[in-house]
Amino acid sequence: MKHSWRRQPATPAAAPTPARAPARPAAASTDPAQQNRASVVHAALYRYGRRVSTPDSLAETFRQLREDPDGMAWIGLHRPTEAELLTLADEFDLHPLAVEDAMEAHQRPKLERYGETLFVVLRAARYLDAAEEVDFGELHVFVGRDFVITVRHGAAPDLSAVRNRMEETPELMALGPEAVLYAILDAVVDGYAPVVEGVQNDIDEIETEVFRGDPEVSRRIYELSREMVEFQRATRPLVGMLHGLMAGFAKYRTDEELQRYLRDVADHVTHTSERVDGFRQALADILTVNSTLVTQQQNAEMRAIAEAGFEQNEEIKKISSWAAILFAPTLVGTIYGMNFDHMPELHWTFGYPFALVLMALVCTGLYVIFKRRGWL
Repeated sequence: MKHSWRRQPATPAAAPTPARAPARPAAASTDPAQQNRASVVHAALYRYGRRVSTPDSLAETFRQLREDPDGMAWIGLHRPTEAELLTLADEFDLHPLAVEDAMEAHQRPKLERYGETLFVVLRAARYLDAAEEVDFGELHVFVGRDFVITVRHGAAPDLSAVRNRMEETPELMALGPEAVLYAILDAVVDGYAPVVEGVQNDIDEIETEVFRGDPEVSRRIYELSREMVEFQRATRPLVGMLHGLMAGFAKYRTDEELQRYLRDVADHVTHTSERVDGFRQALADILTVNSTLVTQQQNAEMRAIAEAGFEQNEEIKKISSWAAILFAPTLVGTIYGMNFDHMPELHWTFGYPFALVLMALVCTGLYVIFKRRGWL
């Protein structure tokens, strides 16, 4: 039977590990709080590409899937509890390492096979226009022969849109869980396009701000560069992941139509990854140009300050020169203005003309000296 592989843990030869044993009672728990948590899980049962049931709990989903040999379950979780994940792990024989990754989140994009189950980690992204920044979300996907489980950490991607799209094309849904995985991959990759456009607009604005001399542009370049590092970490591993999926087409007998779809997604991922690499290089070049322009501006300001200082020095020289010239006759006049009785020149007939001539000679001498030195 199709579902016999999920009931194998009940036999002694394949008994479940102690770490996963507590999860079995959780599936049939009658605790109201737990039933409420399970009721918010988006779960649906499909047969031949069409929805046949929408269970209101995980336990009901498990029951209906066991009773339908041709059914496929698609279970969507958003930030699930540990009990819910352990329940799913026990029912679908999910590998403990994959379940641990799904619990902890903060994983890099990867694709791993655990027996007949495929575990995929994706990093979705969306561009926030108001904040002009990129918001990243994390998505974990378990793909088995008759089930797809999505564990979402973050707002992106919108899996309800993916589900609606697949339900509108039952011929694609009928291809099985791998088709659902393709649709999820396609949605994540398509979600990169608005981010790429938003980042391109930001880079265009940054280039304008750089040549405008905006003092805050360096901070904006740095913040966008950090986001591009995260974006690169989200997109670059996808290229290898999709090539790994394509390498297994023959081994896992993937439908030819689905192969075409996956190749198309791989092309889009490659293009997006190249764009992101280009953004990082462009931001590095812009930062270099901005540093050069800032240095040139600082040099120009220093040159202007130096020129202003030189001009001030020249003015000070002129003022000092004239002050010295005017001080000379003041000094002579001050000396002969003292009220002493015994001053030889006071009663001399030529004393007054002598004082005037002395003032004139001193002033003329100082003027000549300062003029030669370029102070006047």
